[in-house]
Amino acid sequence: MGTTASAALVRIPAVEEGRRPRVLIVGGGFAGLHASLALAKLPVDITVIDRRNHHTFQPLLYQVALAVLSPADIATPIRSILRGYKNAEVLMDEVISFDRDQRRVTMKSGVEMEYDYLVLATGSTHSYFGNDAWAESAPGLKTIEDATEIRRRVLLAFELAERQMLETGSHPPLNFVIIGGGPTGVELAGAISDIAKLYMRHDFRHIDPAKARVLILEGGPRILAAYPEDLSQKAVQQLADLGVEVHTGAKVTDVKPGYVTVSGNRLDAVVTIWAAGVQASPLGALLGVETDRRGCVMVNDTLNPAGYPEIFICGDLAHFEQDGKQVPGVAQPAMQMGDHVAVMVNQDLKHHPRKPFRYFDKGDMATIGRLAAVANIKWPFKAHWSGFPAWMTWLTIHIYFLIGFRNRITVFFDWAWTYFTFTHGARLITGSQVLPGWAEQQGVLVAPDETPLDTASPGFRDHYRETASSLEKS
Repeated sequence: MGTTASAALVRIPAVEEGRRPRVLIVGGGFAGLHASLALAKLPVDITVIDRRNHHTFQPLLYQVALAVLSPADIATPIRSILRGYKNAEVLMDEVISFDRDQRRVTMKSGVEMEYDYLVLATGSTHSYFGNDAWAESAPGLKTIEDATEIRRRVLLAFELAERQMLETGSHPPLNFVIIGGGPTGVELAGAISDIAKLYMRHDFRHIDPAKARVLILEGGPRILAAYPEDLSQKAVQQLADLGVEVHTGAKVTDVKPGYVTVSGNRLDAVVTIWAAGVQASPLGALLGVETDRRGCVMVNDTLNPAGYPEIFICGDLAHFEQDGKQVPGVAQPAMQMGDHVAVMVNQDLKHHPRKPFRYFDKGDMATIGRLAAVANIKWPFKAHWSGFPAWMTWLTIHIYFLIGFRNRITVFFDWAWTYFTFTHGARLITGSQVLPGWAEQQGVLVAPDETPLDTASPGFRDHYRETASSLEKS
């Protein structure tokens, strides 16, 4: 659990030596970006280090995954965001080790950098609860790459079903299985249902996309467990209206290409998506300080690991407790933590005691589908909204917080166009045309370059040999 910080002054060697403090910020997510923008206004020198060159607006990743938006609509180069600040630089690299005593980090490229302050904000990644082999069959959603892979699989399932129907007169059931009933799982399920029933209804000639099944498998007693129970129930009702099946108490014991095992029973799935668990970035463990069971770094009231006031941990990587409860790893606290780091550094520069961090919870919201959402509003008033009012609130807030004028305008018009025309402009399949698990579906015939002939079905072998024989004769 978190510890209480001392109000004592923090000595800054750089200031005493008459030079500007060097601040290294590792991670360009919400926490890292907010810390960068706020610190850039202070007399310090900043280096932002990230494996990728862009900041991703993660709450809208599922819209990229389901072909509503393009990746560029929700991602902006970090350099572009910080180009107006002469004291800020960006390094595309990856931190692999720390020397806390010497205040030095080592990058994957071999470069070493010293710091006066270190801000770690590297977020979280997927947790398969010790079953990492499941990742191949059930991708999660954390990055642009994850989103485009999910988009590829979902759209490819419909394309392969159309081809199968044309060639054989039948196709396997289009079951889309989402493991996990948190906000990400709910948003993905609603979006898949929307594109199947609304946006692709006139696109295919041999299949009916509306007959696709979308299932949420939640191991707990209800979905959206972090939300009030009445909003959880309203979410279930709105999902039911969209045709999404919600199964609670569903314990997934295995995930394989083409199916999942739930309570000992096999459930076929043309696409399986993981939304059941997260764990902290591995950098928390590399730092060599106390962490919790998910790898989050235990921090005090000024966001420092015990004994290291020059190191700040922000966002999903921080285990920070307030009023006896851990602050959730979502965008709101991450942004506030990033902003507060600059406040505390400024207090150090002025030789003032640091002000402890306190999270101001404005509420939570999750979109479920077209015109459907739930919102637990805590500021500027308290309310539980669902349906269209919650969806409009969600829409307004997410457009407002998007980085960049272009992104806001683009996303607004993309959504407006989609709403009125029921079309999508981002339904592109890129990369491999092989869908993991498709060959394992009943009745599927695949091309010989996709499945070895000796493992194909007898009917496919006969058909292939007949075709090959006729080609040779011609």
